Amino acid sequence: MTKSSLARASGVAAALLAGGALALAAPLAASAHVRVNPAQAEAGSYTTLTFKVPNESATASTTSVTVDLPTDTPFTSVSYQPVPGWTTEIVTGTLPEPVTAGSATITEAPVSVTWTAVDGVGIADGQFQEFPLSVGPVPDVGSIALPAHQAYSDGSVVDWDEATPDSGEEPESPAPVLYVNDAPPTGEHGHGATAMSATAGESAGGADAAADDTASVASVSLGLGIGAIVLAAAALVVVAVGAARGSRGSRGSRGTRGDDAGAVQR
Repeated sequence: MTKSSLARASGVAAALLAGGALALAAPLAASAHVRVNPAQAEAGSYTTLTFKVPNESATASTTSVTVDLPTDTPFTSVSYQPVPGWTTEIVTGTLPEPVTAGSATITEAPVSVTWTAVDGVGIADGQFQEFPLSVGPVPDVGSIALPAHQAYSDGSVVDWDEATPDSGEEPESPAPVLYVNDAPPTGEHGHGATAMSATAGESAGGADAAADDTASVASVSLGLGIGAIVLAAAALVVVAVGAARGSRGSRGSRGTRGDDAGAVQR
């Protein structure tokens, strides 16, 4: 194998390895967002929202999560389910503007909730944690943004607060959204993006279906990634064998030239 052939084979192997790595990383990156489940709720109802928080850092753990609650259409009732290893604080504050609910005027309401890991506990690399929160009554609006702020042990903070456009193409750091009267965007990737089910059983089935779809996409990407890496490994073997043959051939040529020179001298 010539030097140019070896170089081309090495380039192909490197490209396949890079492509395989990207294919493996893509499904992980696509799913590593803070989510709220269910993604839809009925106006006037009381519902339990579960925030699913994955850890995106390979070197730091998640130590706290804060979710901002709406202040223009507030939840008047907010309660939490204890999460082992985490403390929970619901902050009540004065609303920017008084809100009328029936015959009552609301000036204060829960404005945020923060979960903080106790010492030695957190969300490590490759892990996620779910945080349940009961809220109500759900305001009669189109949708409710629930921005989240994820703090890490290295001091960094990721703000999940970007709005998802109607096209459904998610921004880099999308805010969790609870849809009430509005339908989720066509490309919404969050759980419960389909029409709201009439019963809890149907809701669970819809969530399972969404999870299956996500798993299918991840499986295809994983398969492509592994395939690319296998091909890259095969290409590297070809490169190594070619290099070895080239080295032996070079030594053999030098030996032959030496013998010929000796014959001429004799």
